[in-house]
Amino acid sequence: MSAESAVTVLGLGPMGRALAGAFVAAGVRTTVWNRTQGRDTELVGRGALPAASAAEAVAASDLTVVCVVDYDASDAVLRREDVAAALKGRTVANLSADTPTRARDAAAWAADQGIRYLDGAIMTPTSTIGTPHGVFIYSGPKDLYGEHQPVLAALGGAHTHLGEDFGRAAAYDVALLDIFWTTMAGCAHALAVARAEGVGPAELAPFAKGIGAILPEAIEGMAAGVAAEDYSGETNPITSSASSMKHIIATSESHGIDAGVMRAAAGQAQRVIGLGYGTDGFVRLTELVAGRLNRAAG
Repeated sequence: MSAESAVTVLGLGPMGRALAGAFVAAGVRTTVWNRTQGRDTELVGRGALPAASAAEAVAASDLTVVCVVDYDASDAVLRREDVAAALKGRTVANLSADTPTRARDAAAWAADQGIRYLDGAIMTPTSTIGTPHGVFIYSGPKDLYGEHQPVLAALGGAHTHLGEDFGRAAAYDVALLDIFWTTMAGCAHALAVARAEGVGPAELAPFAKGIGAILPEAIEGMAAGVAAEDYSGETNPITSSASSMKHIIATSESHGIDAGVMRAAAGQAQRVIGLGYGTDGFVRLTELVAGRLNRAAG
């Protein structure tokens, strides 16, 4: 990095500390601030510069990276009068997680304050920051992203600008985390069911990983089907999916295990079947949950 490269990091939770640490390791002059004192000690020992206030921190760099729990937390810092004044003419890259609507609202507020703004999301865990395995996505003005990309690249991994709509990165984030947390809920439930049937977690794990390996191709197939409005279930109709889910519910509840999530999914599948689409694939649920599925003709 060039000698004049500089960044401020607001928020020193686990992810914020990882971001600041990666900047420091890359030779970027890094100023840090956190609402709760004491979280900067290790970073300062490595060369980060502490700031006494958020306003002082943002005044130290042209680029401020924000990473806090949500936009309520980021608004509580950024929208303070002294902080907003210090940010005027500078850039905020907000990597906190929230909804697309909140991202667009934050961008509108920043424009009113004369603050340049990028929204973004981090799609990988703290252990990937500063390595080739991190994944970062951004939305907002492309030229602004290009201006700060050399500093942001110090975080390692892949960086992708998704478009100028400020809510686009958050839209990707929400959709991708929908996949992740739904899958994690399924994993937790599966481990409980297996254990109830005398199958140990370590015994199940290798086979569970095999199920996970099927998902990339399944996701690509579903995405292609939705894009083409092709919901064919020739090889695996939704009636077969509904039958499988019924077995999971029965086994779970025989052991007193809550099957509420699976019951919800099975209920959606049954609604698709009841509307006359039983020969279609599971992907037809996309239309159901979006409120676009009517009773089939004939």
